[in-house]
Amino acid sequence: MSKRTGRLAVLAALPAALLTTCAASTAFAAENPAFQIDLEQLNDSGSRGTAMLSLRGRELTVWIKSEGMVPGQPSAQHLHGSTDGHDFHCPDASDDADGDGILNNTEATKDYGDINISLTTEGDTDAGSGLAVDRMPVADKEGKITYKRTITVSQDVVDNIKDLHIVQHGIDRNDNDKYDVEGAGKSELDPKLPQEATAPTNCGVVKGAAVGSIPVGGIETGSGPGAAGLSPGSVAGGAVVATVTAAGALVVVRRRAASGSAAAARTEGAA
Repeated sequence: MSKRTGRLAVLAALPAALLTTCAASTAFAAENPAFQIDLEQLNDSGSRGTAMLSLRGRELTVWIKSEGMVPGQPSAQHLHGSTDGHDFHCPDASDDADGDGILNNTEATKDYGDINISLTTEGDTDAGSGLAVDRMPVADKEGKITYKRTITVSQDVVDNIKDLHIVQHGIDRNDNDKYDVEGAGKSELDPKLPQEATAPTNCGVVKGAAVGSIPVGGIETGSGPGAAGLSPGSVAGGAVVATVTAAGALVVVRRRAASGSAAAARTEGAA
């Protein structure tokens, strides 16, 4: 009788625990949101990718995995846009104002806005580091870039993260696997750099709370596991696991309680 009473007490307590865990999971996700960005090509570059933004307080973690970049070349990359309510977006070929067949950064800026955060691999991340190509990620021999960095951002960025978007730069107009002035002339931003180095190659806007996972293979700037163990699904990881565990325990207790009742009934019938 005491064992059955104990089971019933556990059974009665589990729904409340389950609701508490679910509430904690929801609150954690609300306080630590994650967002997905699909990077789509500009300038017929063939470049594409996926990015994730994850916030924990004022700590912003950025993961990027892209391909179709210029092999062995650095890619300037930034969070563009505004934190004061302006509606910026990704440009298209119609924004090529001078009709030279290349959408340069100046032509595109009216659509995607100025640099808000420079996504460097180390050091400063302000707009002044926008052309710090020595601190930008470098594509591997297959033209792929993987990147992860956590940076401290302003409260304005936290409050307006959905108004920002990612742009990567670097095209290869003459298909010789390097940036040179023969491909598209000098950059309008810095004549010391080729236009190919600063023209945008892809762009993507924040799509809202992510429900997927980090792109296959993980995102990292080093050679370790990087972001492979972090995904929007694991942002609320502990709470979600606890919820599933509690639900499983609830089913087990119910089955055991039912089994116990059936056994008791058989014993009483035999008597």
